[in-house]
Amino acid sequence: MVRAVIDTNVVLQGLTLRGECGRIMEAWRDRTFVPCVSTALALEYEEVLLRRFPPARHPTVQAALQALLVRAEYVPVVVGLRPASPDPDDDFVLACAFNAHATLVSANAKDLEAPCAALCIDYCSPQDFLTRLPTPE
Repeated sequence: MVRAVIDTNVVLQGLTLRGECGRIMEAWRDRTFVPCVSTALALEYEEVLLRRFPPARHPTVQAALQALLVRAEYVPVVVGLRPASPDPDDDFVLACAFNAHATLVSANAKDLEAPCAALCIDYCSPQDFLTRLPTPE
């Protein structure tokens, strides 16, 4: 089964919009792939989602996030990485993918493609990731 680390931008878009990112969230919910999450990444998901949604929606957002996280494989970050991305906030996402031996799925090719190549991490866009998933029968 495909193992993947889903960047925060994909989770945010997937929970707010339909389309490719929404289909990835459905595949996560349906256990079509193995989503890999570190503690730092889970906290990043929560921080970004709560910042983007009004307080009245926080209980719903937290419930949706919890429903995703219980379906994820926890990845301990055993091997830390030196700063690799132009955006320091992306380094823990890279560390999670590196330690999980998983594909990194992100819409942020500008900051992540080069560090992924340097670290031998498979990188793909949300659109490309969907082509790697098994099709429902």
